[in-house]
Amino acid sequence: MVNIVLFGPPGAGKGTLAEIVKKYSKIVHISTGDLFRDNVKNNTSIGQEAKKYMDAGKLVPDAVVIGMVKDRLTKDDVKKNGFMLDGFPRTLDQAKALDKVTKLDAVAVLDIDKKSLKERILGRYNCPKCNRIYNIFNDKLKPKVEGQCDSCKVAITHRADDNEETFEKRWKAYEDQSTDALKYYEKKKGLVKHVDSNKILGLTEKDVKGMFGL
Repeated sequence: MVNIVLFGPPGAGKGTLAEIVKKYSKIVHISTGDLFRDNVKNNTSIGQEAKKYMDAGKLVPDAVVIGMVKDRLTKDDVKKNGFMLDGFPRTLDQAKALDKVTKLDAVAVLDIDKKSLKERILGRYNCPKCNRIYNIFNDKLKPKVEGQCDSCKVAITHRADDNEETFEKRWKAYEDQSTDALKYYEKKKGLVKHVDSNKILGLTEKDVKGMFGL
């Protein structure tokens, strides 16, 4: 059983890395975004508390987020197979709170420079029919015909929030919130594993198992 934190800015590929790890293990992928949505949808007491802040356009307090994560870590699938936390912790306080709840075996830091991440996010499109992903800044991912899905021949779409203003806000928030948390983890010898975000798709079973001791 291995417990992992996936660490990196929005769009760096935490979900993609999680899917690759799941090919070679039964580790449970816990996305805090999904966790929020599930708790709100199921009207749990934690979900009700979180919804108050979300409806008011405010950040959900650490105590509520930590409570939600803590509750998920008590489930049988996690106890049996370990976890990959995606989207938590983001701050030093959250990292310290997590340490009081569980022991980590690795913190996978997805390294990517700002320019590359910006092109990845602002350039991404997808087909509304087959969900295939495209990127107008990547020659390997460009559609053959501009603005059209290669397979379905329908217009590819671009998320409204994949814009420069939103990107800059998310990048700044990540830098402001996460720098201290990363320093905290780097003080723990051997815990942090750096992963080149641009090479995630090329990771082999040997790479993954060697990195996380699976």
